[in-house]
Amino acid sequence: MDAKEISLNEKEVKPVVDLLNDYLANYHIHYQKLRGCHWNIKGQNFFTLHVKFEELYTNAQLTIDEIAERVLTLGKAPHSRFADYIKESKIKEIDTIGLKDLDMVDAILDDMAALIELERELLEATDAAGDDGSNDMVNRFMQFKEKNTWMLRSFAGKK
Repeated sequence: MDAKEISLNEKEVKPVVDLLNDYLANYHIHYQKLRGCHWNIKGQNFFTLHVKFEELYTNAQLTIDEIAERVLTLGKAPHSRFADYIKESKIKEIDTIGLKDLDMVDAILDDMAALIELERELLEATDAAGDDGSNDMVNRFMQFKEKNTWMLRSFAGKK
């Protein structure tokens, strides 16, 4: 498939594809961090955060699939090696074993802030390319993270 098959200009959409692959890399690291937090949560907030982290990683898994399929829709191959994700991602891996519950929340909030920053960059690129499909998808993902940022900040007693 080629971007022109969905009435998009190949040259104009290339920066979108590159950013989507960066976004995909960051999402994979975020996803694995969520899994680690879900598996390794302990303490008074176990029941609340265990369920919340599962909700977030389930959503992240679906988001990852949509991002990769959008790259394919635009006529390119999504990155698919963890070595590439680790190298390309702004979000870094952490060891969640023994991490305190609110430190886990802070780590997830940091990831969400980084992802929202990438999403805002993507919204500009998709707008410039006339790529409404990618724009709508990214906007939906950003709204989910914005709401969950508010919820997690409220949970942690942050302003």
